[in-house]
Amino acid sequence: MELKNKKLLVIGGAGFIGSHTVDELLKEPVSEIRIFDNFTRGRKNNLKSAIQDSRVKVFAHGGELLHPELVKSALEGIDGVFHFAALWLLHCWDYPRSAFEVNCGGLFNVLEAIVDNPDVQRLVWSSSASVYGDAVTEPMQESHPLNNTNFYGATKVAGEQFCRAYYYRYLNTPQEFDFVGLRYMNVYGARQDYKGAYIAVIMKILDRLEKGLPPVIYGDGSQAYDFVNVVDCARANIAAMKANVADEFYNVGTGIKTTIKELVDLILEITESDLTPIFEPSGQTFVKNRIGCPVKAEREIGYKHSVQLRDGLKDLIKWRNNHKSEVIHRRNAAE
Repeated sequence: MELKNKKLLVIGGAGFIGSHTVDELLKEPVSEIRIFDNFTRGRKNNLKSAIQDSRVKVFAHGGELLHPELVKSALEGIDGVFHFAALWLLHCWDYPRSAFEVNCGGLFNVLEAIVDNPDVQRLVWSSSASVYGDAVTEPMQESHPLNNTNFYGATKVAGEQFCRAYYYRYLNTPQEFDFVGLRYMNVYGARQDYKGAYIAVIMKILDRLEKGLPPVIYGDGSQAYDFVNVVDCARANIAAMKANVADEFYNVGTGIKTTIKELVDLILEITESDLTPIFEPSGQTFVKNRIGCPVKAEREIGYKHSVQLRDGLKDLIKWRNNHKSEVIHRRNAAE
């Protein structure tokens, strides 16, 4: 979809990935970026710079995803929708009914609102690498089995199927719309929250280093993930909105395998710390090995990661140093 003069709705636009996507959208010739968000955990700070641009509008009637009429109203006059709002992995684990209501019911409200607003041409929906579970083959292509075993991943598997079902239900009708789903790997970067089992690991390592304490590695540190910077995720969202494809899902990652031990060593090197990691027995671990294949995303939507892990970690540390009170607030909100 051509973005010139388009009006775009960003659901969850004040969140981690959402706010960075808003920043990237401001580089495009769009006419309006409408933010739909409930601004939990003081996330309005994430848009502090973006809202200085007159094209950024906060939806005046709130951002409660579970109110269908509110969602429908937010979509009026909109050409394209980005949907990021969801409960996190551990919240879903503790409160599975809330996981279903927000992650599944909220998406259902968005899909209903899209078909009721025929001006909407395209939906870019945030899925997750959680749909895969642990890797059977490596790196994981999009055809990898969906081996998820937790509630968060279950909502994402269900969400993918809801998007697909709505797409085919209204194909070749006046309510027709296109959609693309993005399966993010382990996202990190500036404005990072402490929510989530995997993305919080970097923040917790840095917390201990700031206190002069050695980082803790649970297990032997061989757990391996695909760490992708949030700026690259934002760029992937823009690429997906622009692309001329539909009914497809794409990995958003680097394809680079990094173990937890390698991650800790890199952070120690960047911070010039002489502390030595300590090892403790592993606790609850949902996934031990997950690296995504980025080939399909590059071939079909033109997305390729640009931020190397070392550079991304340096940027995250710089952001933490410049926003100490905000980091403390985010940490307290997660406890």
